[in-house]
Amino acid sequence: MVNTTNENITQDAVEWALSHGMAFKSNNNSAKHAAFSLMPSVISRHSFSKLKSSVSLLGKLVHNVAQDHEFLKKAISPITAGDPFFKALLKMHQQLHKTPETAPRLPLLIMRSDFMDDATLGPKLIEFNGIAAGMGPFGEKIHQLHKYIKQQWSLTHGHYPNYNLGELIDNPAISSLSAGIAKATLAIKTEFSDNGPATFLMIVQENEDNVFDQHLLEYALQAKGIKTIRKTFRDLYGNLSTGSNQRLMLKGIGSIDTVYLRAGYQYCDYVLHDIFSKTCCKSLIQTRVLIEKHRVAVNATVSQQLATSKRVQMLLSSMSIKALTQYGLTFEEAEQVKALLGDMLPITSDSAELIKQSSEDKWVLKNQGEGGGHCVFGAGIYKKLKHLKPDEYQAWTLMSRLHPKTQASQSLLVRDSKLYSVNDLISEIGLFTVHINGQASNEEQGYAGYLIRSKSASTTEGGVHSGMGVLDSLAYSD
Repeated sequence: MVNTTNENITQDAVEWALSHGMAFKSNNNSAKHAAFSLMPSVISRHSFSKLKSSVSLLGKLVHNVAQDHEFLKKAISPITAGDPFFKALLKMHQQLHKTPETAPRLPLLIMRSDFMDDATLGPKLIEFNGIAAGMGPFGEKIHQLHKYIKQQWSLTHGHYPNYNLGELIDNPAISSLSAGIAKATLAIKTEFSDNGPATFLMIVQENEDNVFDQHLLEYALQAKGIKTIRKTFRDLYGNLSTGSNQRLMLKGIGSIDTVYLRAGYQYCDYVLHDIFSKTCCKSLIQTRVLIEKHRVAVNATVSQQLATSKRVQMLLSSMSIKALTQYGLTFEEAEQVKALLGDMLPITSDSAELIKQSSEDKWVLKNQGEGGGHCVFGAGIYKKLKHLKPDEYQAWTLMSRLHPKTQASQSLLVRDSKLYSVNDLISEIGLFTVHINGQASNEEQGYAGYLIRSKSASTTEGGVHSGMGVLDSLAYSD
């Protein structure tokens, strides 16, 4: 129920969000807060513990899949006819791995594994995010906001029965992600022992509005003595060079120790119509290839991007437990991973008929795109399948649609400083891991915090940045 107290809490929370950088840039001199829930969602201790213990295995799996270059070639080749971007990615991959000689870059896998806790099946993987796996800092900030509200407003369950006031689950995303990045960055710096501070390069999109989430990570690295640089692919074009022992050098800056891509997961990131219009895309793509030909920590490598694709996820979901053990997992670990992988099917000429005979909420149709707007639901699936050409089939996949339980009590959401009531809130649970050349970055098997995005069950687009989702955190329900 929206009342005066709730409205006062809302205004205080909005000001806290803006004061702490939980916001998106509106223009050069203003910002607006990210949408958020007023109180955390709940999860059982068993479910969260199960996810936390399993997610490091997914990091190990993806790293080893990314090292299997022949598998990636066979996996991605069938989708290149229907997806020009993945055709370009595979070409990049082949340039880097056309000989048995290992590319000199240090693979830094910063991955967010996204789950939904199905009411019947339990937690199931929705997708891997191995490139631009952002919003970890926002995940920590919304946890801090919920902690602030609970303390500042002295809320008790007796006075506010609709609020989830259980034990908040700690979220060390900023400290854990920055610690993992710093570890890889300093490892490269130590190898070269050259002068100046260790340097971290973040490749960003032009006119980026999601800058505050990125800056929060940068500030944590700066506090560790690491210099941070922000550049677009346009900025890097023609300004990278090779130093001694395959050292990556940036004009005007010097040596680079880590490259972190927050751009490069869609074709438009490589297209600049104002310079060499016919060749700009190839030139910027070659800039990314050039980076990996140097001794520098990289997230995400081209191999990691391919290994976290929907195509590879589908192939892994169809493997037996024994087959999954080829990627560095014990049989027991592979069994644990298999239980998290939902049903996925390739698209064939029979898929439209399968959908016609199924209930509308049984499947989701997905292409290979990252971010929002790449899924088709309900009646739209059959229509889309009927319009696909045969050479486009392999670029799409059907995934079993998950139906998580809604929160038991009414939820209050804040968007554009206004309070909304929702009675059917569901959450997407993203857990971060960091692996450096396949090794977990910390004593928690690489676990590095979480990101919760919640939405009404009636909404299909749940992104906080480009959908109807809100930032959320977790509290134990027991």
